[in-house]
Amino acid sequence: MTRISFRGFSTLLNGAAKIPNPMRIWNPIPVPHRTIPEPRGQDLDFVNVAHSHLINSDWAKLNSMSTGLTPYRMKHIMLKIKKDHVLSFEFFNWVKAQNPNCQTLETYSIILHILTKNKKFKSAESVLKGILGSGSIDLPSKLSEAILYSYRLCDSSPCVFDSLFKTCAHMKKLGNAIDVFCLMKDYGFLPRVESCNAYISASISLQRGDIALSFYSKMKRYRISPNVYTLNMVMCAFCKWGKLDKATEVFKRMETMGFSPTIASYNTLIAGYCNKGLLNSGMKLKNLMEKNGVLPDNVTYNTLINGFCREGKLHEANKFFSEMKAKHVVPNVVTYNTLINGYSQVGNSEMGGRLHDEMLRNGIKADILTYNALILGLCVEGKTKKAAYLVKELDRGNLVPNSSTFSALITGQCVRKNSERAFQLYKSMVRSGCHPNDHTFKMLISAFCKNEDFDGAVQVVREMSERSTAPDSDTLSELCRGLCLSGKEELALKLCKEMETKHLMPEGFDKAKAVNSGAESEEKGHVENF
Repeated sequence: MTRISFRGFSTLLNGAAKIPNPMRIWNPIPVPHRTIPEPRGQDLDFVNVAHSHLINSDWAKLNSMSTGLTPYRMKHIMLKIKKDHVLSFEFFNWVKAQNPNCQTLETYSIILHILTKNKKFKSAESVLKGILGSGSIDLPSKLSEAILYSYRLCDSSPCVFDSLFKTCAHMKKLGNAIDVFCLMKDYGFLPRVESCNAYISASISLQRGDIALSFYSKMKRYRISPNVYTLNMVMCAFCKWGKLDKATEVFKRMETMGFSPTIASYNTLIAGYCNKGLLNSGMKLKNLMEKNGVLPDNVTYNTLINGFCREGKLHEANKFFSEMKAKHVVPNVVTYNTLINGYSQVGNSEMGGRLHDEMLRNGIKADILTYNALILGLCVEGKTKKAAYLVKELDRGNLVPNSSTFSALITGQCVRKNSERAFQLYKSMVRSGCHPNDHTFKMLISAFCKNEDFDGAVQVVREMSERSTAPDSDTLSELCRGLCLSGKEELALKLCKEMETKHLMPEGFDKAKAVNSGAESEEKGHVENF
């Protein structure tokens, strides 16, 4: 059996075409050839006259002919002028405006062949987005078929399939894109590495690192040469998927593959280390990048600062902040927000305020995240009046409070043990269209329980139930014990039954234990009092 090479064209770094050498024998299906009948009689006359007007740019005379245009005539006119991509696209758009019913998948495929063969990829993508944006489920497969059957008729190039694949990826139509990829390989074509990168990028943006990595395996199988951007995204996917060892392996293999790690390569892996709490490894990699002549940027420093802030190591975070300024790496709003939030989490609103003043002096405009961090810092310390003043400042900055703003304010009232006011803020939050998270609900329940207002806590749990969510096992156990201690064992049982009916009982919750322990504590208290 003879080895038949791909018609594919994965690209090298310099963009030159490369024919892959697949590991196994590959027998692509021959590209089908479908012809259209030659025009005769009135059709032939119409095509010839329209063609004459087109090459002479006599659009006024063409306008008078628009009503006589048919899809069949349009196809023949486009085939006659296909060597002039500018005129072809003008004619295509003219038909779209004058007689849109003449445009079919066949005419769309012809203009795509013309544009891509002449490397007018942006124009081709705009045409494709116009078609694919219609939302019809089976349209992409029908378009692929139309392109395939008109491929030889238009003396096209593989770029047309590559453009379709890449556009599907840009539109985040991953299923359609992979269908195009399968069609391409069946007929012996392969997408360019840039188009493969678009697919991997779209997968990662949709939080589908598994799809990104699966596609990278396909690239290796079909010998599509990756570039450094591919490898950076693969590392990113591994990091997001929790496979830090695999990401490190890709990083180490870069040089053996002929690539020098870029600043994005280092930043991606540093972020992976920091997200896992491996801060020492992150710092070592930063030192290595400097040793290799790659200077850290504000993304590098922001990542490390964020890593230390999340661990509550503000002293170390501040060291990196000072270092970046000393090395003339300009802090941005992300830098300041990260530090302000870090100090706010540990209840140091004063330091957060100083950083806010510094960022304003440096001409960096505060955003909603800045204010949320400042408000949280004040609320953690119970300084709710100062926090309320900052909320008023939001209007002056044309900023709208969001869920995090309300959550911070609720935290302040809970710290002050003002559960009723906290619940009022929760109601305002919902009316504003903001969605409370589990942490907000947990704070409210805990605040009501600490104030021994167990009816209020039950009301919060019922609010959660209406949103098809439930407190965790520990929070519900605390509430049930409190209800039993206050002589409301029946209400505790009723609440548990309501949650069981809605299938919202938290995992690990032991109803009998929670209710009985509360009842036993109550009984023990009575005995001691006696």
